Amino acid sequence: KRQALYAVLDRLPLTPNGKLDTARLPEATAPRSAGGAPRTEDEERMCAEFAACLGLDAVGRDDDFFRLGGHSLLATRLIGRVREAFGAEVAIRALFDHPTPAGLLTALDRTAPALPPLRAARPRPARVPLSPAQRRLWLLERLGGAGTAYHLPVGLRLSGPLDRDALAAALGDVAERHESLRTVVAEDADGPYQRVREPAPVPLAVAPLPRTGSSAPDPEPFDLAGEPPLRARLFTDGDRDHLLVLTFHHIAADGWSMLPLLGDLGDAYAARRAGRAPGLTPLPVQYADYALWQRELLGTPDAPTGRAARQLAHWRAALDGAPAESAPPADRSRPDRPSGRGGAVPVTVPAAVHRALLERAAAGGASPFMVLHAALAALLSRLGAGDDLVVGTPVAGRPDEALAGLVGFFVNTLALRTDTSGDPDLTTLLARVREADLAALAHQELPFEQVVSAVSPPRHPARHPLFQVMLALDNTPAPRATLDGLTVRRDTATGRTGAKFDLTWDLAERHTADGAPAGIGGELEYSEDLFDQATAERYAAQFTTLLTALLDRPDTPFT
Repeated sequence: KRQALYAVLDRLPLTPNGKLDTARLPEATAPRSAGGAPRTEDEERMCAEFAACLGLDAVGRDDDFFRLGGHSLLATRLIGRVREAFGAEVAIRALFDHPTPAGLLTALDRTAPALPPLRAARPRPARVPLSPAQRRLWLLERLGGAGTAYHLPVGLRLSGPLDRDALAAALGDVAERHESLRTVVAEDADGPYQRVREPAPVPLAVAPLPRTGSSAPDPEPFDLAGEPPLRARLFTDGDRDHLLVLTFHHIAADGWSMLPLLGDLGDAYAARRAGRAPGLTPLPVQYADYALWQRELLGTPDAPTGRAARQLAHWRAALDGAPAESAPPADRSRPDRPSGRGGAVPVTVPAAVHRALLERAAAGGASPFMVLHAALAALLSRLGAGDDLVVGTPVAGRPDEALAGLVGFFVNTLALRTDTSGDPDLTTLLARVREADLAALAHQELPFEQVVSAVSPPRHPARHPLFQVMLALDNTPAPRATLDGLTVRRDTATGRTGAKFDLTWDLAERHTADGAPAGIGGELEYSEDLFDQATAERYAAQFTTLLTALLDRPDTPFT
């Protein structure tokens, strides 16, 4: 269990030359419950849901979800848990407005019908359509423009005596447990659909470990109609030094999928090494069940009272008149067609600035992501991108708790529009960002592809529609692989497959062992078609500098 630690300051202490005076920072302490133990049975249930979602031993009736480490991703999960526990619907805005167990109880809508729970289809129809997200990737593959851009490679450094037979069997066990890893795309007169293959061994290709100590990304595109969307390669150097590279196609997995996948792989490997089948608990649902449930939940866009139509109405209004481009100046003109080549430079936000960001978010009833979004919007405006900006961000897309342990392609993309006009300060800009981001999160179920189709922005073959700059704050726990008898660590050199956008700020919060903020790190990925490395380095540094200044002087206009 973890416990977040914070210190509240009116403003950051500075040295005479304007730098952060770390010696004058107070010690961080654990937040105290303002209201203590729950007073009713409903409050007790709600406190239990908060604690389970946050990974804490207990939560008081008036403890603030966000001050205890909650964020937008956990907020979506909490809403799913509350829906299941109380049989009532709750809007994500309600959690931001009432972030305590006692407060959220007052915001439950017990009159509106809750979302139908996700259950396995019994019996499953013979023809299961692709999900909208899968359909988009399938179309890209058919057009021949995807290449390896949607490969998802994961590298694991293994030190110690490796049982290759046990590893190969464990990979087969994981593919048997998660149908998405053995699903291919078939097509008939009605369009593409999922075809789940019977369980079969996952081939484990073995090769010598390259002298560089790293492996090149898998250069061969997947044949999504003819082969499963998972490849496994093992690079070895003697008996005790290995690199396992698992390459998934994005049509079958996303970043969140690595948590359950690596956990299942570890359990299966330990069992196979001991000479027995793993006996993994059957999953409550599979990806095909989700695709059917999503289609039923949203309905068709032409049904005026359906969920899809209501969400489309929001996006049409929110993005009406949005600019075709919201990108800072580039070093080169946009090419006729993108090459997909990309590089990355580090982004570092110190721990003291991280602490100040958390306090500013809590004071504004916002999430840490929203503060970062406000800072990025301010930077883009200062760089010359305009004062009407659209930035993209990924969301996990797992609205039901049954999806938490499933491997599949659930992630969705939101287009977040921000108005930076009128020389706002951080306080004002954060309020604008909060309003727009909450509205987007409330309509996050509609697949991005349908939003693009409905809004119909001006298209360019080398420009991503609706936005060109992505901001991702990864708050998922870092996937950890444990293989019996081996020392395992992630190989950070494995995984780069190019740039999908002009610029991507890919960030993650860091915490100490006791939960205290330890900084925000990550990278700025840039398209080499447009930017030089030096430009990306300058933008990354300017982001941290501006964020620090905004937090230090939240009532001063950023222009």
